[in-house]
Amino acid sequence: MNNQPFIPIIIGTDINAYNMAISFHEEYNIKPILVGKEEMSFTKLSNVIEHVEIHANLWDKNAFVYVLTQIADKYKTNGKRLLLIGTNDFYVRLIIENATALKKMYVFNYMTEDLMNNLLVKSNFYKLCEEHGIDAPKTYYYSCLKKEPFTEEVLFPLIIKPSNGVQYYKNKFPGQQKVYRVETRQELNDVINQVNASGYEEDLIIQDYIPGDDTYMWDSVIYMSSKGKAQLSTFAQVVLQEHTVTAIGNYTALITRYNEEMMKKLLHFLEAVGYVGFANFDLKFDERDGKFKVFEVNIRQGRSSYYTTALGHNMARYFVDDVIYEKEKPLTLLNEHYLFTVVPKIVLNKFVENKEIQKEVRMLIKKGKWGNPLFYKKDNHFTRKLYLLARQFNYYKKYKNNNW
Repeated sequence: MNNQPFIPIIIGTDINAYNMAISFHEEYNIKPILVGKEEMSFTKLSNVIEHVEIHANLWDKNAFVYVLTQIADKYKTNGKRLLLIGTNDFYVRLIIENATALKKMYVFNYMTEDLMNNLLVKSNFYKLCEEHGIDAPKTYYYSCLKKEPFTEEVLFPLIIKPSNGVQYYKNKFPGQQKVYRVETRQELNDVINQVNASGYEEDLIIQDYIPGDDTYMWDSVIYMSSKGKAQLSTFAQVVLQEHTVTAIGNYTALITRYNEEMMKKLLHFLEAVGYVGFANFDLKFDERDGKFKVFEVNIRQGRSSYYTTALGHNMARYFVDDVIYEKEKPLTLLNEHYLFTVVPKIVLNKFVENKEIQKEVRMLIKKGKWGNPLFYKKDNHFTRKLYLLARQFNYYKKYKNNNW
């Protein structure tokens, strides 16, 4: 029985939703309620989740508040507060856009709509970075609304990605990728033409490709209190990311590091723009000029952010202490050495190209300073364990057959 004065309502059913759910279970022995558009095996089969509420129309802007009103009516009990947490940018966007209506039923910690639009639309985000001294890759903008030829003088290879991911995925097309890497002007024009034909009308970001394998990628998780004060800042080096074209950018393994300069630089940026809640930065180290370049900020915890919980800085506790108990907390700059992974050891052994990092991975595993949150020890649903084992085998096949 939940004897806490709140009930966690987590929007989403994926790995990120699962990691949030086990954070609540570890810290408070609470089984949260999940609300999603479709069932996923990570969460459907879990026995540390109270209920998974499936509403196929959850992505519908007009239905979102109606669904969450039904959820609130169903679960409000004995004066307990309903703590609302989104697990992808789209759900967080819907929470922010409907904040006035939702605040009558839920408590949560998300920023204003104006700030969200400045951070989520990458062309706006890079301008903000420039204003605040945050380095980013050299970037060009192509308007899919105007559809004029792209004539800038550029050096190849280049990265192409949508400025507005939410709108981009509303216009599905065959061969659609999260991020494109192009080597020639012809390839660049082909991608532009494909995206133009899909009906997407926002900007495309065309960006200098920063050389380096997965281990040149970096991750930072920051929690900003509802009063806009940084309470947690982390820094971690990516060991591996997904290698399929639809999932590139999702990290499957990383090692926590300490870089006081970058940790403070990123949190000062968030404080300056008035950010609140969890933020998750994606960066890449550019050895050509020795600088970390920021690609984007996710306006919520990422699926690999669970390493904060594993290292004693439970994600659920940051939300609860802030919006339920209104506790002020001093800033923690995380300074631990830990390996987070959702892939099996064989994948780490075979597909990490950097020999030094591979050696470090083995050392951390040997010392027991590692973990895979999907195998949470208190979640002992037998069928789920079988599913996870099959998934681990599939990961090996995925890395063997895909090289982005």
